[in-house]
Amino acid sequence: MASENIELQVVTPARHVLQETVQSVEIPGKEGYLGVLPGHAPLITELGIGIMAYRKGAETRYLTVINGYAEVLPDRVIVLAELSERAEEIDIARTREAQERAQAALAKISSGDPDWQHASFALARAMVRLQAASKVGAAAGAHS
Repeated sequence: MASENIELQVVTPARHVLQETVQSVEIPGKEGYLGVLPGHAPLITELGIGIMAYRKGAETRYLTVINGYAEVLPDRVIVLAELSERAEEIDIARTREAQERAQAALAKISSGDPDWQHASFALARAMVRLQAASKVGAAAGAHS
């Protein structure tokens, strides 16, 4: 009989973000989101910038994931991300400031400028962080 759970690990170069036993995972792949249930076919996928959701019991939890790779096995998902953080860890005020700085920088430079890609990445990161923080509701706002 197949297991009803998946072991989920999320690791960045800086830290081990998460290790949980979960029922399902939704991963932001480079080409779109990928849903994973127990017994999923093995695969390796490149990650994009987005929000990873996972279900543990009746609760859905969220993390940001920024670039990297995920290995999916029938009973385990390992996410190796460049950057990742739990939604409840996000400082909303600092993230809004980062978003404003990135938008101001993009307004001043053209797409051919070497700094454009850096500012564009900073804006995408800030936006995904704000989206993830909003998913945890008022509790996240109380921490900022």
